[in-house]
Amino acid sequence: MSLPPLVEPAAELTIDEVRRYSRHLIIPEVGMAGQKRLKNAKVLVIGAGGLGSPALLYLAAAGVGTLGIVEFDTVDESNLQRQIIHGQSDVGKSKAQSARDSILETNPNTNVVLHEVRLDNDNVFEIFEQYDLIVDGTDNFATRYLVNDAAVLLGKPYVWGSIFRFDGQVSVFWAEHGPCYRCLYPEPPPPGMVPSCAEGGVLGVLCASVGAAQVTEAIKLLTGIGDPSLGRLNIYEALDLNWRALKVRKDPNCAICGENPTVTELIDYESFCGAITEEAADAAVGSTISVKQLSEWIKLKDNGEKDFQLIDVREPNEYEINRIPGSVLIPKADFQTGVALEKLPQDKQLVFHCKSGVRSAEVLAIVKGAGFSDAVHVGGGVVAWVDQIDPSQPAY
Repeated sequence: MSLPPLVEPAAELTIDEVRRYSRHLIIPEVGMAGQKRLKNAKVLVIGAGGLGSPALLYLAAAGVGTLGIVEFDTVDESNLQRQIIHGQSDVGKSKAQSARDSILETNPNTNVVLHEVRLDNDNVFEIFEQYDLIVDGTDNFATRYLVNDAAVLLGKPYVWGSIFRFDGQVSVFWAEHGPCYRCLYPEPPPPGMVPSCAEGGVLGVLCASVGAAQVTEAIKLLTGIGDPSLGRLNIYEALDLNWRALKVRKDPNCAICGENPTVTELIDYESFCGAITEEAADAAVGSTISVKQLSEWIKLKDNGEKDFQLIDVREPNEYEINRIPGSVLIPKADFQTGVALEKLPQDKQLVFHCKSGVRSAEVLAIVKGAGFSDAVHVGGGVVAWVDQIDPSQPAY
């Protein structure tokens, strides 16, 4: 459906701005009026990472007058494969400040407002109220539900996007005119079911495709042109170079925007989404060792004073990047199907690890349920191992 422009036009464009935006001005649907609306717009981008990088650069290039950035992280070398707003010289620097510098290099007319905080229940309303439109570039379910609920309670529209490996999704949520994120996803997936990009990976250029689509939706909403993706979930499959759209209807039983809402204020989103299952959390209690403990155990094993089997539950391609010495690879999926259980030694204590400790905790719950009561897992996984024990290995 077409909607009226989200913002009123600015009073004028300077001569320099007319030159800069001339390719917009000669598009009849945009013209002077549309460009003035962009100049007068205030857009908040949550995250200066994979999706936030292209979104911020193209919003600035398009002439959006005020850009807010919510970002508390620092630039890591592993970000550079996809987060194009940052460069090699920015490693270790605040992502928000690095993004601001790149934005001002792209368009010095842009007013950049930094919110160098983790978005949470205490600050989300205060931050959102300053902007006309939200662009969500987050990568975890807890923050996505927080963004949605705050936007619904404030009556704000937002453009949502997600990416994983070769696939992306884009939609517009605005409860006053269509469905919200909870209408599409009433409940988060079970903990451990959907790996993060840090665990599952993402094709770097996918961020550009999805982030650019988010900016397209933002421009349409701000200027009142075209047909915004309200009520449509756009799915991008990079390997097939294919976009397809699914209809999303407003759910009359939606917990926050339905006819009888049960969510009328912000909730505990970490608890709502969970990091690991209750079974994994229970299994890990009293059965978690540190990488320093593991290092000592390995020394004892080498001296014949302790016997155990160290099992890496990551994927084969991760095992090729780095590994803890003496580990045997058995991917998590083999435990979920039960195939791995018959491979496990009965006469040794089992020690599991993954990248960060989430997957290994899930596996720990499975093997404890199968009778391996003395099994343990390594908190922090191979990330902690490289950081604390063997920094000569690459991190990812």
